[in-house]
Amino acid sequence: MRIVGGKFAGRALASLNDFKVRPTAEAVRVAMMKLVANDLEGAKVVDLFAGTGAIGLEALSRGAKYVDFVEFRPSSLHTLKANVAALRVQQQSRIYKKDALPFADALPPDRYDLAFADPPYESRMLDRLIERWQQAPWSNVLVAEHARTHQLPRASQFTMLEDSAISVYRRPSPA
Repeated sequence: MRIVGGKFAGRALASLNDFKVRPTAEAVRVAMMKLVANDLEGAKVVDLFAGTGAIGLEALSRGAKYVDFVEFRPSSLHTLKANVAALRVQQQSRIYKKDALPFADALPPDRYDLAFADPPYESRMLDRLIERWQQAPWSNVLVAEHARTHQLPRASQFTMLEDSAISVYRRPSPA
């Protein structure tokens, strides 16, 4: 696994040998970053269900100012910390050892510019997360990676790649 674009392009990331963890494929990260390219520069980002941190680190590589990583699995946290240290971005990030849903529930409105969510496929955690975001958005943009068969509320942008899909939700502009 490696960073695909930006200032850290080509840098290797540590990955897990854990069948319960599904790292985001490079092609999916590339598509994701293209969808939010105009939102990345200087953005405050949260990477929910961060795993190894590949999505948040990709965002930092492409111009995000700061990333909060939210992960609670010990094996993933160990790898996430190693990846943050390897890229020397400790000053531009913070790691929260928390479950993503309660973390998101506690967020005040407008906390982040951009939020990424990549929960386990086939779980309903993403449905609950999107519902909560729609009720009280904690970010201007919410990017969700999910199984292409997972039906979600209509998104502003939607892309399918092999087994995965990306739904981008944008907070409506004030009238």
